[in-house]
Amino acid sequence: MPNIASLRTDAGPLNAASGIPLDIIYIEGFTGETVIGIHDDELHRTQPVRIDIAAGVAHALACDTDRIHDTIDYSVVRSVLVDLLREHRFQLLEALAERVAQILLVDFGARWVRVGVAKPRKFDDVEAVGVVIERSRAADRPQPAAARGDGSVLSLIGAGLVPGRPR
Repeated sequence: MPNIASLRTDAGPLNAASGIPLDIIYIEGFTGETVIGIHDDELHRTQPVRIDIAAGVAHALACDTDRIHDTIDYSVVRSVLVDLLREHRFQLLEALAERVAQILLVDFGARWVRVGVAKPRKFDDVEAVGVVIERSRAADRPQPAAARGDGSVLSLIGAGLVPGRPR
């Protein structure tokens, strides 16, 4: 799994694209037990998973106020991860990583998140297998001209083909 240093420092291009400087809050090496997988031997017993999170917040207000309520509280995120590993029904690490990303974006107000989920020592000859995903809030992503409905040719293709869609 990539080390957390790369999770913290690779957010630069996103900052430039959005024009919003981000403070990166992270949890490195959260480890828990869960049932996850697609093979029969994975579906009846828990196995360890490692979760690394880097979440970008626009200039954390906590820098100025020094109050925990003005940033992402690591202890609350950790508790959510513990509950998620106990209750989820995902089979794929990708789906678990997506859920973690959405929790950070929606429930904790992150603008950008990178989530790594790995199964350490899944195979005797491999240190870990896993996935790293990166997501940002939809409002922070520039929309293509067609999606903006700015009158371009692309925005007109298919107009009126969907009931209730104005031309």
